[in-house]
Amino acid sequence: MKNTYTDLIEQSYYFPQEGFDLNNEYLTFHGVSLKYLIEKYGTPFKFIYLPKIGDQIKKARNLFKRAIKKNKYQGNYHFCYCTKCNHFYHVVSEALKHKVNLETSSSFDIDLILKLYKEKKLNKKCIILHNGYKTDEYLRKILELNEMGFENSVIILDSTDELTRIEAISKENTKKIKIGVRMAINEEAQSAYYTSRLGIPQKEMLDFFHNRIKDNDKFELKMLHFFVDSGIKDTLYYWGEFQRALSLYIEMKKDAPKLSSFNLGGGFPIRNHLGFEYDYEYMINEIVSNIKEACAQEGIEEPNIFTEFGKYTVGESGAIIFEVLEQKQQNDTEAWYIINNSLMNTIPDAWSIHEKFILLPINKWSNNYQRVNIGGISCDHSDYYNSEDFNQEILLPKYPKDDKEPLYLGFFHTGAYQDAISGYGGIKHCLIPSPKQVIIDRDEKGNFIDYVYREEQSVQEMFKILGY
Repeated sequence: MKNTYTDLIEQSYYFPQEGFDLNNEYLTFHGVSLKYLIEKYGTPFKFIYLPKIGDQIKKARNLFKRAIKKNKYQGNYHFCYCTKCNHFYHVVSEALKHKVNLETSSSFDIDLILKLYKEKKLNKKCIILHNGYKTDEYLRKILELNEMGFENSVIILDSTDELTRIEAISKENTKKIKIGVRMAINEEAQSAYYTSRLGIPQKEMLDFFHNRIKDNDKFELKMLHFFVDSGIKDTLYYWGEFQRALSLYIEMKKDAPKLSSFNLGGGFPIRNHLGFEYDYEYMINEIVSNIKEACAQEGIEEPNIFTEFGKYTVGESGAIIFEVLEQKQQNDTEAWYIINNSLMNTIPDAWSIHEKFILLPINKWSNNYQRVNIGGISCDHSDYYNSEDFNQEILLPKYPKDDKEPLYLGFFHTGAYQDAISGYGGIKHCLIPSPKQVIIDRDEKGNFIDYVYREEQSVQEMFKILGY
C-alpha cells in the first residue's frame, strides 16, 4: 500500500496545481525554488511574490469585462485595492502598476496617498474611496485632498453624524464634496448581534437622503456601498443582502441623478486549502445580470460597479517558511513538530479567528506521513496549529530524529492582514523577533529576482522600542 506524503496529496487533490509543484522532491511556489530560498536566506523568513498581485487584478477585471459584454451591461467596472490589507510600499506600488483605484480606512492612509502622489505613483484622477469611522483629523485630510484637486475622492458615510461633522469642518472649502453612503447589513443568524455597527440602517437611509443630502448644494451623492463580512458567496444570505442593497440603490437613484455607482465592497475568497473550489466567473455573471435585470424593470440607468478587493488582491502572494526544530511525542497519539518562531506572532489570524492557510512541507515528500500538531516556540498554550483539510487533522512527512536535513514547512497565502495584525517590526510575545522578509519579483526578461526587504528584527531594535 502506498502511503508516502506525495501519494497522500495526489490521491486527495489535483496536484500539481496553480502555484504549487515539485522539483526534485522539493516544493516550488509559482516556479520559485523554495530550496534555493532556504539555502540563501535561512529560516524563518516571510516572502511575497509580487507578480501574483497583478495576476489577481487582471483575473477580476477580465471576468467582469466578460460578464459585462455577455449581459450587454451599460455600466463600467472599477477595481479598488484596500490598502489596509497590506500597506507595504512594494505591495501598493505593484498594485498601482496595474492602474487600480484605492480605498482608505484611516487618517494615516491619506498621508500614504500624498506620499504616492509626490512620487508620481498615482495622479489626481485616481478614484479614492474613504471608508471606516471618520475622525475629525481623517475628515480634514480627505477635504484637503478635495481642495488639492483630487477629483474622484469620495467620502463613504458610515453614519449620519459624519455628514454633520463634514459640514462643520468644511465651511471654508469651496469645491463640491463627493460622498457615498454605506448601508448597514443584517448579520448572519449565528452572529452575536443582528445588524452591523458599520453603515447606516436601511430604514433610515431614504429619510436621511431626502432630508440631509438631496437639496444640499455642498454635496454630490455618487455611490451606495454595502459589504457582507462573510464574503461574496452563492448563499441565500448573501443574495438577500445584495437584493436589499440593490433595491435601496434603485429607490435612491430615482431622486438622485448623480448617483451612479454600486459598491460591493470586498469579499472574494482566496484559496486556503488545496481542495478549494469557487466559481468566480459564475458569481460575477450573477452579480452583473441581477443588477441589469433590476434596473431594467425600474427603467433606470445601470450603475458603475465597484469592488474593494484587498485579501483577494494580495493574500495569495505571501508565504512564511519555518524549520522544524524538534519532534515531541507527548503521549501515544499526539506528536508535535516545534517550529523556529511563533505562530501567534507571524500568522495571528490562525490563532485569533482560526483562519486556515495552505500548509505544505517543502521537502521529504517521499517519506511516509503521520498526524501531527505544530507548536511555536513561545511559552503560550495557544501557540499551535493543528487542523487542516484532512478531517481536521494535519498530516505531514515522518522523518527520523537523527536526519541531517531538517523538515521545512510553508504556510502559504498569508499575504493579507498578517503583518498589520501582528504589528510587524514591533514588540512580539516572548520577544520573539519578526522574521526576515524577502521580496520576489521578475525582471523585464521574466527572470526571477529576490532580495531582502528587511532583516530579522534585532535585539537593539526591540530594546529601543521598550526604552532600554
